[in-house]
Amino acid sequence: MSGRALSFGTIAEAYERHRPGYPAELFDMVTAYAGRPLLSALEIGAGTGKATRLFARRGVTVTATEPDGAMLAELRKHVPPSVRTVQAAFEDLRPGETYGLVYAAAALHWTNPEGRWPRTAALLEPGGVFASFGGPVRSADPAVEEAVRTARAPYLDTDEIPSPDGTPPEHDMQWPGTELQRSEWFTDVQQHVIARRLTLSAHDYVGHLSTVSAYLVLPAPHRQQVFARILQTLPDTVELSADITVHLARRRNGL
Repeated sequence: MSGRALSFGTIAEAYERHRPGYPAELFDMVTAYAGRPLLSALEIGAGTGKATRLFARRGVTVTATEPDGAMLAELRKHVPPSVRTVQAAFEDLRPGETYGLVYAAAALHWTNPEGRWPRTAALLEPGGVFASFGGPVRSADPAVEEAVRTARAPYLDTDEIPSPDGTPPEHDMQWPGTELQRSEWFTDVQQHVIARRLTLSAHDYVGHLSTVSAYLVLPAPHRQQVFARILQTLPDTVELSADITVHLARRRNGL
């Protein structure tokens, strides 16, 4: 896994504090797509359990996997006792038990593309559902977003993660839907967007940025400098666009 992928453990508590959770609408969307009760789920890269809670508190038996021990320790503070936790990268999981749902919350891009889809399919029951969801959190005001971009420019060209397969942002179908459509293992690929707006104080928005991998891998003095520069550009409160893009697919029967 890349350095960015493994950079979160040092800020596990900040990640829990500053990253937004997921709305009930997401759970309803996934279960409606499944068309049947979801009894068991495997979560890829669970982090501090933001999505884990959404599914576990609605009766799904969740196995939460996470390669970073500090993130997993933070997760265990917040999830129901019914959640099983496994410290492992996705690539280290061994086929055996299968699940009605395999999902990743803002984590799939950290997995190795080689063998990603047959490995996922091997963890799913025939007809089981795969879901991936997440999206950037950015200022809803173009002027504020431009000011933030200018403030970070001496340190970072961008703080976002490019599409893993190079799909341009203007395309109707985004990654990982593009890969799922090409995979022999999956069918009925869908993409949906849950619109979401957040309002944070300037300090809390910088707190959120402090959990973003692009900043985490900067040398500590540079992190402090860029956050100070960004904070100076912000109004007291920041209106944020935090839409959740959801990709859904179904494991083909007979494979």
